Amino acid sequence: MFKKILIANRGEIACRVIKTARKMGIATVAVYSEADKGSLHVELADEGVCIGPAASKESYLVMDKIIAACKQTGAEAVHPGYGFLSENAEFSRRLEEEGITFIGPKHYSVGKMGDKIESKKLAMDAGVNTIPGHNAAISGPDEAVEIARKIGYPVMIKASAGGGGKGLRVAHDDKEAHEGFTACVNEARNSFGDDRVFIEKYVLEPRHIEIQLIGDAHGNTVYLHERECSIQRRHQKVIEEAPSPFIDPATRKAMGEQAVALAKAVNYESAGTVEFVVGADKSFYFLEMNTRLQVEHPVTENITGIDLVEQMIRVAAGEKLSFRQEDIKLQGWSMECRINAEDPFRGFLPSTGRLVKFQPPAEGNGVRVDTGVYEGGEISMYYDSMIAKLIVHGKGRQDAIQRMRDALNGFVIRGISSNIPFQAALLQHPRFCSGNFNTGFIAEEYPQGFDASMVPHDDPVLLAAVATFARLRYIERAVQIEGQLAGHGRKVSGEWVVVMGGKQYPLTTQAIEGGVAVTHEGKTYNIVSNWIFGELMFTGTVNGKPVSMQIERRGLRYRVSHFGLQVEPMVMTVRAAYLLSLMPEKLPPDMSKFLLSPMPGLLREIAVTEGQEVKAGEKLAVIEAMKMENLLRAEQDGKVSKIVAKPGASLSVDEVIIEFE
Repeated sequence: MFKKILIANRGEIACRVIKTARKMGIATVAVYSEADKGSLHVELADEGVCIGPAASKESYLVMDKIIAACKQTGAEAVHPGYGFLSENAEFSRRLEEEGITFIGPKHYSVGKMGDKIESKKLAMDAGVNTIPGHNAAISGPDEAVEIARKIGYPVMIKASAGGGGKGLRVAHDDKEAHEGFTACVNEARNSFGDDRVFIEKYVLEPRHIEIQLIGDAHGNTVYLHERECSIQRRHQKVIEEAPSPFIDPATRKAMGEQAVALAKAVNYESAGTVEFVVGADKSFYFLEMNTRLQVEHPVTENITGIDLVEQMIRVAAGEKLSFRQEDIKLQGWSMECRINAEDPFRGFLPSTGRLVKFQPPAEGNGVRVDTGVYEGGEISMYYDSMIAKLIVHGKGRQDAIQRMRDALNGFVIRGISSNIPFQAALLQHPRFCSGNFNTGFIAEEYPQGFDASMVPHDDPVLLAAVATFARLRYIERAVQIEGQLAGHGRKVSGEWVVVMGGKQYPLTTQAIEGGVAVTHEGKTYNIVSNWIFGELMFTGTVNGKPVSMQIERRGLRYRVSHFGLQVEPMVMTVRAAYLLSLMPEKLPPDMSKFLLSPMPGLLREIAVTEGQEVKAGEKLAVIEAMKMENLLRAEQDGKVSKIVAKPGASLSVDEVIIEFE
């Protein structure tokens, strides 16, 4: 067994590998860019080596620097994680030449199956059902349009070396095919150093099902059941679960055996995933093979009891698998939510900055948190937006859903925006709960984007009642301040009005043991809690049932978050509420003559000049953050008056880019 391994990655997956290596008694080496100097994976590892500037193409993607770090530290093997160099055959080959073990498949397997074009050809030769498409590299956008027409729209444009949703677009017409090809080429070049792109037919109403497998160097290969990864946004997985609510035992067996046969055809060693697109009739087609560990591997670990990282290390060290196919059982149900640094209320645009508060729910009782960040750390614009993975394990699907909902309620993040409200909303959507969905679920259910009004709540008065409880706790603290004028203490009324969502909720309150009884229109909420004003997590009981939510004071308002819904009620006296109703509404300023940055990021391109006439829909600028391009277009006809920001500038949210006449 290895004495020391180097993790050629960062963030959550680097921390994940370190955790297993430590369990196995193996020393670890972290590599890091200048932007990651204070990162959690550097702190957790036994050693750390700086490998260059923030940009991944100057650090994490430079093979020579990784190899040099191995030689410097005496690392015997390299675990690549996922992304970066994990599916780079040349990297695997070079490590082998240097006498360093690659904790993953051999370079010839990576070369054959890691390449999306080559893997599809191999699958066809092996008799595996494949999706119609053009399997050769494409020279330019015009050729891409011609190919797309022949295949028939819609088509999927995909980078050959792609993964993680990068370098992928769906085109429904010639314009989208032309623009999508260019965008895919750029993303692929920046993210993977390989700009080859291919096109295939986009299957309507597909489900994305993948088979996890692992093989050793002794001819043993087993599949570890399937994962359902159909809940996607912009081709990025949002929620993953295992097993799939759609797949029956016969289909599971057929897909698993096919995946194993494909792996054996290329003498595959290590963990890998064969992805399938599955139709409504349970017909399935080979999509691609990921020759690496997947982001969603924890759900497989939960339902099988197998540590995949440990198995990867043992296989790389030459050990045989200690289990056979018949030993792999299904144990309960597992789900994973990807917690990303993005704002769901602003079109899911990236959110960067300092994590002022980062308090994940306590691990245990079926809850697991994999992360690479910590409270006080920075979320960088240079890398992927994922900051944590929240994983739960339950007896069945409904149990897993409830555990995940409760865990999301208890996940505190401040300083940046996160997609937790959206995740919580998905988990109570009737269609998701029924298991009746496909990869178009999010686009179909949220065609105009996402906002708080789309999140139902069984009892909004409960939120008003808890906000009132918080207001009373605030007053209790305030009246205890020393130095107040004797005989003029505050007299607290038992009558309140909560202004929330454009409505007024008249409430009465009465002290009870351990809390407050709040009554609205004859319904009473007996709230009992040890909550102290200032704590972000509110936990207690309401009418004897446990309740947890997040609450904080924001000026005159209290922000309450519960099951994805965020409200900002104002708790007022009856008189104050009446006076407020007489006040004129303050309208927001007119910003229609400005192009504002919708997110923090790098201004890569200005597509117009001062004095230029522009039409609605015309390209104005391109902003890049977290490996994703955001194309800004004109919302209406106009004339450019002034270009305020220059290409190369680092922009903050709502910073002015262009002024119009």
